[in-house]
Amino acid sequence: QVQLVESGGGLVQPGGSLRLSCAASGSIFRIYNMGWYRQAPGKQRELVATITRGGMTNYADSVKGRFTISADNAKNAVNLEMNSLRPEDTAVYYCKSAAAASVVAGSVDYWGKGTLVTVSS
Repeated sequence: QVQLVESGGGLVQPGGSLRLSCAASGSIFRIYNMGWYRQAPGKQRELVATITRGGMTNYADSVKGRFTISADNAKNAVNLEMNSLRPEDTAVYYCKSAAAASVVAGSVDYWGKGTLVTVSS
């Protein structure tokens, strides 16, 4: 079993910056990719950014040029640097990882419990 713990959420003014972090722990054989998703009130959960073990990244159009995802494979961690934040970025941000718990196990998606980001003046 893999556990994901997010940190770094909070209240920030429009135009401000926040850094989210997510660390994976538990029985981990290999992490294939990690990423961030978000869910605003009354809306479906959506992809924000993902990064593969090899470093390939993918971003939602709405955050391109403002958010940067990075990974520390040695620490099984992923970060999301968020700049030029807008009120519409307000949401609960969830960390997700595709990981195998053992050499014989297949890849399973794991989710963190989420961290709230509020962008408001």
